[in-house]
Amino acid sequence: MKTQSKRRPQPLSPDSSPNPFDILTEEIVCKILDHLHNDPFATKAFSLTSKAFYFIESRHRRILKPLRPELLPRIFHRYPFVSHLDLSMCPRVDDNTLNVISSTWKATLQSINLSRSRFFTNAGLSSLFVNCSGLVEVDLCNATQLTDLAASAIAEAKNLERLSLARCKSITDMGIGCIAVGCRKLTSLCLKWCLRVGDLGVELIALKCKQIRSLDLSYLPITEKSLNSVLQLQHLEDLVLEGCHGIDDDGLSTLDQSCKSLKMLNLSNCQNVTHTGLSYLINGTEQLQQIILAYGSSVSPKLPKVTSDLVKCLNAYSKLQSIKLDGCTVTWSGIKAMASLNAPVKELSLSKCLGLTDDGLSFLVQSHKDLRKLDITCCRKITYTSIDIITNSCTSLTSLRMESCSLIPKEAFVLIGARCSFLEELDATDNEIDDEGLKSISRCSKLSILKLGICSNISDEGLAKVGSSCSMLKEVDLYRSVAISDEGIAAIGEGCPALEMINIAYNDKITDNSLISLSKCRLLKALEIRGCLGVSSIGLSAIAVGCKQLTVLDIKKCFNINDNGMLPLAQFSQNLKQINLSYCSVTDVGLVALASISRLQNMTILHLAGLTPNGLAAALLACRALTKVKLHASFRPLLPQSILGYMEAHGCVFHWRDKAFQKEMDPKGWKLHFGRSSSEVP
Repeated sequence: MKTQSKRRPQPLSPDSSPNPFDILTEEIVCKILDHLHNDPFATKAFSLTSKAFYFIESRHRRILKPLRPELLPRIFHRYPFVSHLDLSMCPRVDDNTLNVISSTWKATLQSINLSRSRFFTNAGLSSLFVNCSGLVEVDLCNATQLTDLAASAIAEAKNLERLSLARCKSITDMGIGCIAVGCRKLTSLCLKWCLRVGDLGVELIALKCKQIRSLDLSYLPITEKSLNSVLQLQHLEDLVLEGCHGIDDDGLSTLDQSCKSLKMLNLSNCQNVTHTGLSYLINGTEQLQQIILAYGSSVSPKLPKVTSDLVKCLNAYSKLQSIKLDGCTVTWSGIKAMASLNAPVKELSLSKCLGLTDDGLSFLVQSHKDLRKLDITCCRKITYTSIDIITNSCTSLTSLRMESCSLIPKEAFVLIGARCSFLEELDATDNEIDDEGLKSISRCSKLSILKLGICSNISDEGLAKVGSSCSMLKEVDLYRSVAISDEGIAAIGEGCPALEMINIAYNDKITDNSLISLSKCRLLKALEIRGCLGVSSIGLSAIAVGCKQLTVLDIKKCFNINDNGMLPLAQFSQNLKQINLSYCSVTDVGLVALASISRLQNMTILHLAGLTPNGLAAALLACRALTKVKLHASFRPLLPQSILGYMEAHGCVFHWRDKAFQKEMDPKGWKLHFGRSSSEVP
């Protein structure tokens, strides 16, 4: 290609007809395509410009993510140089499909994602790995049908570097042993929830795959026996042992050596490991940067609290940057020990930590002033005092998560905006923040994520200031912030062109005008307007026309949305993957129209009064990409079993619900969603 660019410009396609774009070399056209890879609509428009561009684009494409396996035959010849193939949207991938893939792209294919695919066997995998010798990355998560025969087929991939087998529950030590012998170049391996893999399989991986850098052994029935071998891996950087209940202090005390290269260790939910076992495990680890001990004491009372003994285990690690202790009980001695750590801690997660008070948190953050990320979600004893000291000490914060910190007064939020100008993420869900706080936070011009769900003190005035000042916002959550109306949403729609997700569910002041305002956000991908009684098909039509990248839509209990809203969605929202239609006024006509959306994978259809068994059957058959459908149990005996069998054979999973019709809007549901009992809610 580079040689061609130095010669006299050649025609870009076999078509000899005059074309003004023939003055461009192929290299220049490819450079243009490199800048369009994030926008599928732009790439499609480019290829349709001329025969020359169509020809070039087909040979430039390296990454494919087809909607269904039956589409593959159409693209085999058009895209001859594919290197990365993502089949996660294709639930039905069989051996024949893998055979064709392996023969078509055997010289170019480097990675393949089969994480949500089924119906293939070891025969198809064998063809894939034998023919595609250049494969370096394979994702086989959730392939519960695979056995040790499939593992032996994987072993044919001699150049494989990254492999994920999460939830492959039928593969045993024998199969893992085959992979260990055959795939000597592995650098990353995930065996999470592979419940039949034990010490023998893990030992074989450690003995044969010396280049391993990342190893996930979560929820495996392993003991210290295999850990001895794992810790001898000279390049191991990330080790995940979450939920490994067979590992205990006594076993860890017998370890022969430590892993000097280890940078991240996850011991979450390890019920039988205390500070004693932790000290044995990380002793001599010189590069440790992140330690995760989340949800420890909430699982078992035998587990240690965050005490000085636990934290002292970390004293020797001068490179430690991230500590996550979510769900643990914090003691004052533990706080003082963390404060004295001689390490540049940048991230501290104390979500749902019992025992955390103003005194402890204030003392801690004053000792680690370089914090970038702080999570104090559901720390209900924290008050203004903590926020004052946090914002005064940690002025470089980029992320502050403080959902349900119920004792923090509205005045504290003014401090956040005034002192933390680098903030990119703020979660103030279920707090006392008001308009003055929002106006102050609007100074954070780099803000991209703002969560204000269940904040009853904010109004359009404060939100308008955010909209006019925070143009980089991508995610906004206003769930049940009941004082927000169309005016505030209009400011977001006007001032935040990068918006990708917004939740305005259960806000009764929201009307179609809000949706019309949001239709200006061309990058919008996720919209939740559940329970917004003031919206109708008019507003939804505006969203469909303006937001063509929409992938997730929740319109549950929007009673005024009917078939007139479904028709524009069917015409313009071809990227839609997930929709919740429950309780809407959609009938057979609207549902069948939606079925024309080729990417639609997930539908929730409960209590649609205008839906009949015949209409539902027609829609199901027409919607060929479906992988998950939630339906009321009353439809189960009314649908032909042949249709259900056909859908299930093509990878669709049905979830039958027997919920009674609810007249009230989400009764108590939001309390449970945010982890609050009825007694905690005023």
